[in-house]
Amino acid sequence: MPEPRMAATSVQVCFLVSAGPSRRPSYNPAVVARSSGARPRIALTVDVPTERNEPTRRRYRDALERAGATVVEVPPDDELPGDIDGVLLSGGSDVDPATYGEVNTAARDFDGRRDRLELALVSRALRDDLPVLGICRGFQLLNVALGGRLVQHVEGHHPVGHEGVLEHRDVRIPAGSRLAAAIGQGPLTVNSRHHQAVTPATLAPDLRVTAMVGELVEAFEAPGHGWVVGVQWHPERTAEVSPAALGVFGALVDQASRRPAGVE
Repeated sequence: MPEPRMAATSVQVCFLVSAGPSRRPSYNPAVVARSSGARPRIALTVDVPTERNEPTRRRYRDALERAGATVVEVPPDDELPGDIDGVLLSGGSDVDPATYGEVNTAARDFDGRRDRLELALVSRALRDDLPVLGICRGFQLLNVALGGRLVQHVEGHHPVGHEGVLEHRDVRIPAGSRLAAAIGQGPLTVNSRHHQAVTPATLAPDLRVTAMVGELVEAFEAPGHGWVVGVQWHPERTAEVSPAALGVFGALVDQASRRPAGVE
């Protein structure tokens, strides 16, 4: 089957700092393990498992396992997992606007069970200082969990067709950020697969922007917490992003591996 054609958007890249020479990420995406030899357990939140979304879930599992994790899938109707070392909030259905106190005007296909489970999981992760990575929907959910809101619909940020590709080029990350330590300062090519969004006006107060595309926030982190990072793009879709973008999985697993085994 031919590879999907890449469609490049014309975007305005907002440089958050004066970008010096591109630096390589400090995390090696090779397998990371605890000093005891055990693989850190990462809770991976997902939509209700179906045959249709199995390829999507497999991409996340593969990325985490390659980075050295044991993956614990957590669908919406599961209980909060017990013995975990980190959290990955994956992409998926929209976040219900009711979770941030707004009337639904453009959100679709949301699942209140997943919203409630992820909000509870983020609360626990912040309490216990677990590392958290949010991707796409997970990025948006993190913003809501920390007191932010979402723009319910934006045009031009989702490709035509499920396997189409829309990309943003020349994305840069500020030096000194957790994201730059994980994936470098760029420039990066990333993909775009969303219709809800975060803007500076809807960003949670405790979050720091680490990437912008035009007027939209594409990445952030929470300086007041441990390792809490969100990206709007999909690094698990490896053919659609710069190779360095995969470093977020290694960084998450590296942070999770530093927790003493058996800590809950």
